[in-house]
Amino acid sequence: MIIGRGAGWRERAREFGAAASAGGAPVTYGLIALCSAVFLISPLSGFNPVYGTADALLAAQAGYFERWGVIPSELLDGSAHAALTPLTALFVHGSWLHLLGNMLFLYVFGAMAEERMGRAEFTFFYLCCGYLALVVYAVAHSGSDQTLVGASGAISAVLGAFLYLFPRARVTSLFPFLFFLPLRFPAWIVLVFWFALQWLAAQGAGSGPGVAYLAHVAGFAAGFLYAWGRYRGGARVKSPATATEGESQP
Repeated sequence: MIIGRGAGWRERAREFGAAASAGGAPVTYGLIALCSAVFLISPLSGFNPVYGTADALLAAQAGYFERWGVIPSELLDGSAHAALTPLTALFVHGSWLHLLGNMLFLYVFGAMAEERMGRAEFTFFYLCCGYLALVVYAVAHSGSDQTLVGASGAISAVLGAFLYLFPRARVTSLFPFLFFLPLRFPAWIVLVFWFALQWLAAQGAGSGPGVAYLAHVAGFAAGFLYAWGRYRGGARVKSPATATEGESQP
């Protein structure tokens, strides 16, 4: 059931479910649209002819990363531009796979979290936790010159908040070791498993090119702690009847 005052659990479950399926999450869908648009008009998509081709395109891509991404070795130098990059980097993605993977997770888990928090709070939560996740990674790898981009830290925070707010909501997941069969599991199983993978991967990850697993771990922890501190004692969905649709790929 849903613990808390106000409407009965059946009514609240319908409200949260409607957020994921009836367009009740404009911030979530706006973030997906914005990240997609930024990628399409950037030199990273290869669709914008203004950046040229071949060597000119590669140079434009490198400059784009340096301008809008986080460079850990420069973040703590005190410049206004460097301090802003953990925010701008949230809207930059390095490839189609990077973009689509992040937007899929945001689509699956963002709508219900936004409905629970409200539009303004969800926006604040997403940006602040995403910023924090990238800063944590940058501080931990302060000597690195590798550029860090992507919304993964912010989306990991959404996953952490979702775990606290909707632990028994069922999500459709694809597990490679189960031959990518679509199976539905309670959110707490999927998300705890996902977090464990990120934590283990972060232990062996360096500061070079690749996935910033530490940013995922930091974002997830920040999101969970925020939801725990903000909503403990309030309404918390525990009913398996409340579900979110889509696919997640731990």
